Amino acid sequence: MKQIDRLQALGLFDSRVPRYTSYPTAPVFTPSVGAQEQARQLQALDPDVPVSVYLHIPFCERLCWFCACRTQGTQTLSPVESYIGTLEQELKLVAPLLPEGLQMGRLHWGGGTPTILPPHLIHRLAKAVKAVFPQTDDWEFSVEIDPTMVDRDKIAALAAEGMSRASIGIQDFDPLVQQAIGRAQPFEVTRTCVDDLRAAGITSLNADLVYGLPHQTPARFADTVQKVLSLGPDRLALFGYAHVPWVAKRQKLIKEEALPDDIARFHLAGQAAEAFAAAGYAAIGIDHFAKPGDGLERAARSGHLRRNFQGYTDDTCPSLIGFGASSISRFAGGYVQNAAATPAYVQRIESGQLAGARGHVMSEEDLMRGRAIEMLMCGFRLDRDELRQRFGGIADRLEAGLARTAEQFGDYVALTSEALEIAPEGRALTRIIASGFDAHMPEGVRYSRAS
Repeated sequence: MKQIDRLQALGLFDSRVPRYTSYPTAPVFTPSVGAQEQARQLQALDPDVPVSVYLHIPFCERLCWFCACRTQGTQTLSPVESYIGTLEQELKLVAPLLPEGLQMGRLHWGGGTPTILPPHLIHRLAKAVKAVFPQTDDWEFSVEIDPTMVDRDKIAALAAEGMSRASIGIQDFDPLVQQAIGRAQPFEVTRTCVDDLRAAGITSLNADLVYGLPHQTPARFADTVQKVLSLGPDRLALFGYAHVPWVAKRQKLIKEEALPDDIARFHLAGQAAEAFAAAGYAAIGIDHFAKPGDGLERAARSGHLRRNFQGYTDDTCPSLIGFGASSISRFAGGYVQNAAATPAYVQRIESGQLAGARGHVMSEEDLMRGRAIEMLMCGFRLDRDELRQRFGGIADRLEAGLARTAEQFGDYVALTSEALEIAPEGRALTRIIASGFDAHMPEGVRYSRAS
């Protein structure tokens, strides 16, 4: 209990800080950086360095109440098919801006629900992407899967197009919890989905779980964890539920009095982490787990783990090109986000212009601070020597923050001339510690809770 009291005193349960899937974070983006900068960055890509490609499919047949993603509901395929046509137009607008010979090393479809697409639209969209981006020999294709919105024909279509990794949304298997978050997903349906994916030759499966949901108890969550482990996923992501009804209006349907309190949330996360470790999974960063030998585990062990908008990744492509409403592209020189609302995105593309609507141009200090934060998030170690070698004197701008961190967090961190390291017992504070090196914390922005 003394450990929890100390973590609480350091702000674990009160602080609201970014998840740092990018730096700076999206609230910092401004409309002064848009389509013009997007075109310039696309043209400046190195043709010898493969890129990652992300496609956002914002549609869902059901809108889960806990979700804060950019999504919209539909009961028919008509708007989905129309949207695929817009994605094809966007790809054609981007194609002439790309340097000749540029290849795609990674492809990811997210949402929303990408598996809302029937097989003919899966093939159509994949063909459009491949026409613009030739694949490297070792390319990887991952897709977010809703087990209630996929069947063998869809899986066969995705596998035929080269899908090598499936990310399965689970959250929780308890019926009472599912009812409270508007997401009915029986374990048997999920198990059938996993069996079908394995039968189709998909060699890597990721499962997403969420703690801090309404009505979760240690016993209920333990049952969910054991069911998940029985599916044998290669990777696991364990996210804390972010209750942000001022951002995601649908979360107002969730009764706040049913949510676990701060201490209960903390124990639920620890309980799951212990079960994953006992099952042989390696802890990756603050909230991922992977089987030994998995690409994510190898990246963590070798120091090549990175953060992107999907969380932790072993993706080595330095640039990511996003397509679709609200998608964010990451370039060496900064970020550009497409118009967030689907109608606004469609209007831009149909008018013949790129969809970039806001973004941020990186300064050298931004690049340095972004790398420092990524080091902490990925390896719990800010390597001062590496930053000095890469950024020279600019790295000295971290000195005040380093001294302040050492004083504030005591023996939870160790500061030497070579590095700042977070002790294992202090890693729950990682996002808070990382935020101390963030030079872009706009006033009035309410981030998700740190715990």
